[in-house]
Amino acid sequence: MRESFKRRALRGGVASAVLCLSLLSGCDLAPKYEAPKFIYPNGWSGKGVLVDGKPADDVPKGKWWEVFHDPQLNALEEKMLASNPDLQAQAEIFTQSRDIARETQAQLAPQLNGSAGMSNNKTSLTRLWRGANANSPTTESSVFYSGAATWEPDFFSRIRNATRMQKNMAQASAADYANLRLMLEAELASNYLGLRGLDAQYAVYDDSIRYYQTAVKITRLRQAGAIAAGLDVSRAENQLFATMASQSNVRAQRQVMEHAIAVMVNTVPGSFHIAPSTSQTLPYTILRIPTGFPSQLLERRPDIASAERNLAANSRAIGVARAAFYPDVTFSLNGGFMNNGFDLASLGNSMWSYGVQAVEPLFTGGLRRAALQRAWSQYRESADHYRSTVLAAFQDVEDGISQTQAFADQQKQQMAAVDAALRTQRMTMALYTGGLTNYLDVVVAQQAALVARIDAVQAQTIQVQASVRLIKALGGGWDKVALPAVKDINPFGILQYDGLHHPRPAGDVDTRTSPADQDLSGVTPANPPMKDLTAASSGR
Repeated sequence: MRESFKRRALRGGVASAVLCLSLLSGCDLAPKYEAPKFIYPNGWSGKGVLVDGKPADDVPKGKWWEVFHDPQLNALEEKMLASNPDLQAQAEIFTQSRDIARETQAQLAPQLNGSAGMSNNKTSLTRLWRGANANSPTTESSVFYSGAATWEPDFFSRIRNATRMQKNMAQASAADYANLRLMLEAELASNYLGLRGLDAQYAVYDDSIRYYQTAVKITRLRQAGAIAAGLDVSRAENQLFATMASQSNVRAQRQVMEHAIAVMVNTVPGSFHIAPSTSQTLPYTILRIPTGFPSQLLERRPDIASAERNLAANSRAIGVARAAFYPDVTFSLNGGFMNNGFDLASLGNSMWSYGVQAVEPLFTGGLRRAALQRAWSQYRESADHYRSTVLAAFQDVEDGISQTQAFADQQKQQMAAVDAALRTQRMTMALYTGGLTNYLDVVVAQQAALVARIDAVQAQTIQVQASVRLIKALGGGWDKVALPAVKDINPFGILQYDGLHHPRPAGDVDTRTSPADQDLSGVTPANPPMKDLTAASSGR
C-alpha cells in the first residue's frame, strides 16, 4: 500500500513538472499584433462614405500588359520575367531570408553531436623521476566515442518569437520581390510604349520631310521663273533641314530607349533590335481602368504588404527583447565509452554526465531595458512607415486617375488642333502657289502643322504611359493572398538532405534558373520571343 502511494505521488510530481514546463514553454511575451486600421473614403477623389468596398472583378490581373493587345510587348514581358537578372537576384534574397528563418527555428530542436577518437602515446625510458629499475609501461593507447545533446526549452518564447520575426521578414522579402517585378513590368511597358511613340514621331517627320522637299522644289521653280525671290527658297530649305535635324534627334532617342529595353530582357544592346513601326499614330485606344475602392489598395499593393509584414516582424522583436529579462535554461547530456583498446561497448568503460543550467544576468547597466525600448521604437517606426506607404499609394492612384483623364482630354483636343493646322497648311500652300500670299505665311503654317502633329503623338504616348502608371499604382492585379503562408516559409523538410541547391516553391516567387540566362545574344533557340525582335531595320 505504501509503495503504491509512493508511485502515485511520483507520477503526480512528474505530471505537475511536465504541466509547469508546458505552461512556461507557451509563455509568449510579444504584444498581440493587429495590422493598423485606417479611416479612408470609400471611393476616389473624396467621393463615397467611410465603409469598406467590395472587390472589383474587372481590375487587370496577371498579365495586365495584354490589355494593349500588342504581341511584341507580350513577348518582351515574358522574356523579361524569365531572365531579368535583377528580378532573379531578388528571388535569391527571398531564399536567403527563408534560410535565416530556418536557422533560427533550428534552435528549438535538441542539438545532437557525436565524436570519436584514438591516441597512442609513448614516454621516454629515461624521463625524469623514472627509476632505473622501473617496470611501468612506456606506451599507452586510448580509444573513445561519445555523444552529446543540448536543448533549450524556450520557456519564454525567445526562440519562437525570433523565428516568427524572421518568417515575417521572409514574407516581406516575398512582397519586395512582387514589388520589383511590378516595377520592372511597368518600366518595360512604359519604355516600349515610349519607343512606339518615337516611331510615330519619326513617321510624322518622314511625312513632313517629303512635303517640305516638294515645297523646296516649288520655290526653286518659282525662282527660276522669276515669280518668287531667293528668300522663299532659303526659307523652304531652312524648314526642310531643321525638320531633318529633329528627326535625327528622335532616332537617337529611340536607340537609347531600345538599349534600355535590351538590358531589361537580358540581352546585349548591340545584338538587339525592335523593328520600327511606320504608322504616324499609336495603335492603342484610351483604356478604361477600374480603380475599385481604397480599402482594396491595402490588399493589392506589394509595397504595402511588405511594410505590413515588417511591422508584424517588429512586434515579435518586442517579445524577444522582453524574454531577455528572464533566465535562459539549457539541458545537457553527454555520454560514451573509453578504453585503452577496442573493447568499448561494456558498462565498465562507459562515461556520462548530465546537467541543467539557468543563466540570469543580475545587472547589465540598463542594457536589456535599452534593447526593449529600442524594440518598441522600431515597432512604432515601422508603423509610421506603413502609414506613409499607404498614403503614398493613395497619392499614386489619385495621380494616375487625374493624369489618365486629363491626358485623354488633351489627346482629343490635340487631334482637333492637328486637323485645323493641316487645313491651314494646305490652304496657305495653295494660296502661295497661286501667287496670293508670301512664303512666310506658308512657313508659319507648316511649322504649326508639324508642331501640332508631334504634340498629338506625344499626347497619345503620355496618355498610354499614364495608363501603365495607374495599373502599377493599383498593384497590377497582384493580391496579398499570393504571399507565402508562414508554414510555407521553411525551404526544406527537417529530414531532407537532397535537392538543397534550390528551395521548394513558396508563394509566387520564381527561383528557377536556366542555362539560357547566360546567353546575352537574344537570338538563340532557347529564347524564341527574341526571333521577332531581331528584324532588320526598315531603312533607319
